[in-house]
Amino acid sequence: MINRHLFNQSFIDTARRAHAWPFQEARRLLDVHLCGQPPTKGYVLFETGYGPSGLPHMGTFGEVIRTNMVRQAFQQLAPHIPTRLFAFSDDMDGLRKVPNNIPKQDMVAQHIGKPLTSIPDPFGTHESLGHHNNALFCEFLHSLGYEYTFMSATECYKSGLFDTALRLVLQHYDAIMAVVLPTLSKERRATYAPFLPVCPRTNKVLQVPIISRDVISGTIVYKEQESGLKVELPVTGGCCKLQWKVDWGMRWHALGVDYEMSGKDLIDSVRLSSRICTILDSIPPMNLTYELFLDEKGHKISKSLGNGLAMEEWLRYAPVEALSLFMYQKPKVAKRLYFDIIPRVVDEYLHALEKFFLQDDVQKLNNPVWHIHAGQPPAMAVPVSFSLLLNLLSACHTVDPAIVWRYVLRYAPDATTAAPLLKRLIAHAIAYAHEFVLPSKHYRLPSEAERVALTSLYTALQKLSTRTSSQELQRIIYEVGKKHPEVGDLRHWFRALYQILLGRDEGPRMGSFFALYGIKETLLIIKKALSGKDLSNLPHEWANTKNPGPSHTKEITN
Repeated sequence: MINRHLFNQSFIDTARRAHAWPFQEARRLLDVHLCGQPPTKGYVLFETGYGPSGLPHMGTFGEVIRTNMVRQAFQQLAPHIPTRLFAFSDDMDGLRKVPNNIPKQDMVAQHIGKPLTSIPDPFGTHESLGHHNNALFCEFLHSLGYEYTFMSATECYKSGLFDTALRLVLQHYDAIMAVVLPTLSKERRATYAPFLPVCPRTNKVLQVPIISRDVISGTIVYKEQESGLKVELPVTGGCCKLQWKVDWGMRWHALGVDYEMSGKDLIDSVRLSSRICTILDSIPPMNLTYELFLDEKGHKISKSLGNGLAMEEWLRYAPVEALSLFMYQKPKVAKRLYFDIIPRVVDEYLHALEKFFLQDDVQKLNNPVWHIHAGQPPAMAVPVSFSLLLNLLSACHTVDPAIVWRYVLRYAPDATTAAPLLKRLIAHAIAYAHEFVLPSKHYRLPSEAERVALTSLYTALQKLSTRTSSQELQRIIYEVGKKHPEVGDLRHWFRALYQILLGRDEGPRMGSFFALYGIKETLLIIKKALSGKDLSNLPHEWANTKNPGPSHTKEITN
């Protein structure tokens, strides 16, 4: 979290002028929801929810990190008001279907309908499936360095924390039913009840009609479908849980939640839960509705379909900071979340990091890296872009990080100052290139007009020092392109260089690439291209590393 010694009135005034969306949300929370005053409970409560029926995923990450960004902005605006973040797990929900990414599915299928914390752990490491996934969730939050309080629905219900609120729901049963029933189908209305009894015999969470209820004793009565016997249960002590929309509103009331985000698909649910929270005599939390992620075809990403980019896949191919940037960018706009966006997002992160230390205070608060790094981004200049690393790997035909590191140090001897991040970037770039760049390379031979232009470029490069700057190299490439209009305009000229020398349709700033790859090596690939030889197996001066097997790739990326 943000160091409080950074706060002073000048910084607070600066934060009032910041237009980054987390500051807009924080100002709305402070000025509108709280009317500038601390809550009576003594702190502002931010909540993020997680359904542990499956493993933590992109939606989980996005909601947590965005919520924390608003919390950080709020702390900048109102450092005198304490804040807390509750990471709430709905682990008392009954399992509806077996996730397709867990082992022992037949065993888990025998426990359909039971609370997630009552189902044996198929991984064999924890007390239950719910406890296993909760542990992964907490490990994930811990890795981000967040201050948070983990909240388990099972514990909240069974410990009695929700008892007073549950009795209040029973007291306002009719008013809640009047809000919920109009939103349901005719068939669902016939069986709906806010309370879901946990069957004492089967331990399953039941969706059954409530025959009668007793507000004074705090009990409900339902009829067992198999035996027809009437069963009376208290609504407290974990004997019942609430239908999730009622549960959401009850939780807001019981915990005093001030801020919670949710996806576009839950707009109606937020509206209904807010009405229930109001019935329970509490002010609903402020809400931000974020858009959902899309796959490469523009379809909504679905966990069950697996048609998107999983969090573990992103973290294999790119740093978590870049994923944080992706989550920061335009949360109210639907965005494609697929492999091909990774290089662009990584480079946008590096560019924002480079700009940060050249900006004034207002600009810094509007820079995404302020929000990604809790106001204290690392002071390091990364001399090469992710895209440049990918093209280096493509050209020099190696997946050896030591060789890539030698290229980088020759290009930028001061790169050691950014070594921690840069070494991670190299490992990510190797994994990404091995999976997506190298298999798709397709070189072509130059046309006659392109041969003439390449010969001219070769002659110009021969005259240069090995320490010629990337800017000067870029200028020379431009000049050669202008002198050979028969190749086409400059756009066609650079596209030809990408296809002939790199085997790709797109590429980096060629001056930067030539400087990184080396003039000697660049002359070699141009000479090979002019001679009509295959560039796909061109060796470089330090090694002739062969394409690794899966085990080598895994070793590099871990």
